[in-house]
Amino acid sequence: MAEEYIVLIREPEWDPSKVSEEDWKAETAAHAAFAQAVQEAGAQILGGDALMPTATAVKITPGRDGGPAVFTDGPFTETREYVTGYYKIGVRDAAQARELAALVPTGGWVELFPVMDTNSM
Repeated sequence: MAEEYIVLIREPEWDPSKVSEEDWKAETAAHAAFAQAVQEAGAQILGGDALMPTATAVKITPGRDGGPAVFTDGPFTETREYVTGYYKIGVRDAAQARELAALVPTGGWVELFPVMDTNSM
């Protein structure tokens, strides 16, 4: 693999405790199909996870000029869509990353970011 990318999955807020068993099975099958498509393309899923709702998240603004860090508990009402999960994929090139990212199951959309190779700096 020549390049690595992060695919951020952005969707409306959700509550995993309210997802039916049938919906979980459908989502699991959709993500398994995505994993199969990545493998068949000769690429790799290097990591990924679903994230808990924003009610469990914390926004941290680092302290500046000697001031303390500011911690703000979620949910964060200023946005309507949240990062609900991510994949890290290893691919041949940017075109393949775009092609595969378009296959990620989502009720929202995805954002694709190339990973910076900090080892070469």
